[in-house]
Parts: sequence; structure tokens; C-alpha cells
Amino acid sequence: PAGPAPDWRKRIKIGSIAIVSVLLVTGIGTYFWADSQVRREVDLSKVIERPKEGDCTTYLIVGSDSREGMSDEEKKKLHTGSAEGKRTDSMMVLAKCSSGNTMVSLPRDSDVEIPSFVGSQSGKKYAGTGKRTKLNAAYADDGPELLVRTVEFNTGLRIDHYAEIGFAGFANIVDALGGVELDIEQGFKDEKSGADFKAGKQTLNGEQSLAFVRTRYAFAESDLQRTKNQQKFLSALASQAATPGTILNPFSLYPVMGAGLDTLIVDKDMSLWDMGEMFFAMKGISSGEGVSMNMPISGQRGGNLVWDKAKVQQLVKEIQNDQKVTVRGQ
Repeated sequence: PAGPAPDWRKRIKIGSIAIVSVLLVTGIGTYFWADSQVRREVDLSKVIERPKEGDCTTYLIVGSDSREGMSDEEKKKLHTGSAEGKRTDSMMVLAKCSSGNTMVSLPRDSDVEIPSFVGSQSGKKYAGTGKRTKLNAAYADDGPELLVRTVEFNTGLRIDHYAEIGFAGFANIVDALGGVELDIEQGFKDEKSGADFKAGKQTLNGEQSLAFVRTRYAFAESDLQRTKNQQKFLSALASQAATPGTILNPFSLYPVMGAGLDTLIVDKDMSLWDMGEMFFAMKGISSGEGVSMNMPISGQRGGNLVWDKAKVQQLVKEIQNDQKVTVRGQ
């Protein structure tokens, strides 16, 4: 005689519990593995004379031209050159607010004053001399802590977290994702960065992505157009990375995270949760839930871009008070 009919409900329940358990264990394992890979090297407690805390969470996101870990062949392929040390290739402030997220690019040619600061290695205090220079010189002089100090001093906005990624990590993340789809409005070519793009929708690999975000000489607006491209690309990258297909699939998640974590440098207090929030805030901007802009510019001084003081003050006040951002930049 036939045995009792199988209890499918019980089997489905046991199967579901098993699947959830596997996902949970994988998720926890991934979290601890990823957390151990992050380089928490920036100490914001070394930054002096800080502005008041605001109502939004602010991130200073920096793309550096660090060639760390790249072979000569990769440097050649990615058109990075072989300069020693590292410089900032892009800088932007991301404000995560309940009133809407805002991404503000800080052109590296911005005209800023280098304030008094404490040396990140020496611990010695250096007095401000009133010297005005390009914003990326602050990073070149004394690294991330002086860059944060300079951004805070010149804007009045407090930076809560710092995140920096090098060239190699950037290209590797894109390749691990299988490329990033982008709609390029106008084609352009640039020998220095290796860019050669036609207009229209296309999927960019790591090498092409790097060329896209680094090109400046192909545009009349130079740095300002480049920062727009960087914002557009980062939002698209976040949108494609922060999908259930990537996050819930360990076979996708491990390669993507592994590709970028070893060149990601953050502040000592930045958790993986903070990084996730930063990522999703960037994703929100690309889907129209927020504002992306360049720092408002009023003119030039010696080839450097001068910020529009009144607009910058209004922008900072709106972010500090978690109000809807009404200011617009270039």
C-alpha cells in the first residue's frame, strides 16, 4: 500500500528555513569579511576648529589618482601615467538629509585659503598664512585630514565621514559588475585620458569608465564638465551595484566588494552601515530623488575657480538645517 502523502507544507517550511539560514550565515560572514578589508586610515579627530554639527550626514568622497597596486601594464592600459604619490582627481560632498540628498562637486581648481592645521604625521600646529591655492593642493600638502580641514574652513560645513578610492579599485569594481550602462549626451575624444566615446546609451568597462571620469581637456568648461560627468557616472554605478541581484547574490557581491575594498580608504569611525547609507544616498540622486550640482562659481582668480560666497553660505545653511536645497551651481 502507498505510504502517507508527503507533507509539502512542512517540506516547504523546512526548505525555507534552510534557505534563510544559509543567506543569514552568508550575509553575516560577508559583513565580517568586508569589515576586515576596509582601510580606516583617516583620523578626523586630528582636524581642528571644526564647524558645528548639522542635521544631515555629510560625506567627503574623493577619487585619488593613487596607482598603488597597479602593474606597469595596467598603468599603460588605464592611461594613468606613473606619477609617484597621489593626488585628488575628484572631490564631492554628499549630504544625506531627510529633506532630500544633495551631491556637490568641488572642482579641484577651486580657489581656497589653506587655514591653520595640525600636521597629520608630525602633530605640529601650522599657522594659517592666508595663502590661496587650488583645493587639491591641500590634499597634496598633508593628505585627507588637511583636505577635510580646508573644505570645512572654506565652506563652514562639517564633514562627518571621509571616503577615498584609487584608480585601480575604481576600474576593478566596474569590471566586477560587468560594466556600467551610461547614456552619453555628446561624443568626445581625449588622448590624455584615452577617452573615445560616441553619443548614446552604452556599457562602459573599467578602462572606459576611468577615461570617462578623468577627461577634462576635451571640454570647453574643462573641470566643471568633468565634475558633472563624475557625478553622473557615480550615480549610475551606485544604481547598478545596489540592486537585489548584486546584494543578495554572494557570487556577485564578493567580486564587487573584493574589487574595491582594498583601495577604499575611510575615516576611523566609518562603519559598513555608513558606507551602505552613502551608497544608497548616491543611488537615490541618480533616480531623481535629490540634487546634483557643482559648487556655485562667481568667477576666476589666476585661473582658479572662485566660489560664489552668498550662494555657498545659503547652500551650507540649507544642508546644516536639513532644509530642501534651493541653490543651484554650474
